[in-house]
Amino acid sequence: MGSIGTQIYLVRGQKIMLDADLAKLYRVATKSLNLAVRRNLARFPEDFMFQLTKQEAASLRFQFETSNGRGGSRYMPHVFTEQGIAMLSSVLKSGHAIQMNILIMRAFVKIREAQRCCREAI
Repeated sequence: MGSIGTQIYLVRGQKIMLDADLAKLYRVATKSLNLAVRRNLARFPEDFMFQLTKQEAASLRFQFETSNGRGGSRYMPHVFTEQGIAMLSSVLKSGHAIQMNILIMRAFVKIREAQRCCREAI
């Protein structure tokens, strides 16, 4: 799971990853990732991807000390749920993106397993 697990956050009751973090993992510009998504918007309903509010973005930066890394962007970050990240593999087709998707899916599974283990221990 490593560093990927530290890039998974809880927002609106869903585990998500930020567009900028995913772009770094996939080795593409955030702008390119979001453009590919916009070109395939039908694949990304609200439960797969949504845009953070200003308060949510500020809360993430404060709580998890994430750098904004957005260079003063005028737009709030898009975030992707596990299903949205799985859908990204159909939009970003490089070999690296496919391998990264596999690692990300495994990180989500490990988090679920850890949570289940903690609940059972209680």
